[in-house]
Amino acid sequence: MAVTTTEPLPVLPLAGLAARGLAQLKRLAFALIFLSPSIILFGVFIFYPLVKSVYLGFYETDPLGNQGDFVALDQYRTVLTSEDFRHALWITVLFTLYTVPPGIVLGLGLAMLANQKLPGISIFRTAFSSTVATSVAVASMMWLTLLNPSVGLINYFLQEADLPRIDWLNDPDWALLAVSLTTIWLNLGLATIVFLAGLQSIPERLYESARIDGAGRWATFLHVTLPMLSPTLLFVTVVGTILAFESFGQIHILTRGGPLDATTVIVYSIWQEAFQRFDYGVAAVQAVGLFILVLGLTGLQIRFLERRVFYQ
Repeated sequence: MAVTTTEPLPVLPLAGLAARGLAQLKRLAFALIFLSPSIILFGVFIFYPLVKSVYLGFYETDPLGNQGDFVALDQYRTVLTSEDFRHALWITVLFTLYTVPPGIVLGLGLAMLANQKLPGISIFRTAFSSTVATSVAVASMMWLTLLNPSVGLINYFLQEADLPRIDWLNDPDWALLAVSLTTIWLNLGLATIVFLAGLQSIPERLYESARIDGAGRWATFLHVTLPMLSPTLLFVTVVGTILAFESFGQIHILTRGGPLDATTVIVYSIWQEAFQRFDYGVAAVQAVGLFILVLGLTGLQIRFLERRVFYQ
């Protein structure tokens, strides 16, 4: 019977292990010193409100806004399956579809115009991207005037074209579209700037190669510009979707969720529950539901759209 022998594994000296561990702790402590401002800001404005919202969702709220009985997950189940939440979710989805795809198309079109090498093009670049410096309140008041049924310019042009006037903000069939137009205009500057930066990062040699191969403008756009812009398109799509789900100011100023709840998105429903009905438990449940929706949708977009992203 053969006898096998095993050599003992080398053991690092304890002093060496202790010194290595101490060095790693020093590096961690040094990194935390620089990260502490960000950690404090994230903790105060993101993590604490999130934990507090989850906590409040377990409690009912009395008519005076005070914390009531502990109901565990019953309130989550009731609120997230209610007709009001489903309606707000549907309006939010429609609002996102009305704003994100048109915003991408218009932003890309303006960026391609601004990317032309023409005299004085910097003036047009500034004009196309100027909405990024416009506050929600200013943009909403401007569009409130434009959409006025009596003196608004949009109805004036409709009348000049022999089309009927539209009560944009008081008609349930048009109110969401009116708010969407305001949001598209408000976010157009950001999309234009991001797309312009992406266009300017595309190497000129790729366009020269396409022209040598006889590719026209449309073929060049499809086979050179779009593939090279795919990381930018992914970024604009994800950010635009998040901004659409978080929209509040323009809805509050233009329609206040009406008419007939036609523009009551989830964020505005949260505001109504918390600051009009003082039902903080229901508002907290809706806020947690919105967080899960945005997190899940962002993850799906990154997972499925990133497969089509071409990184140079």
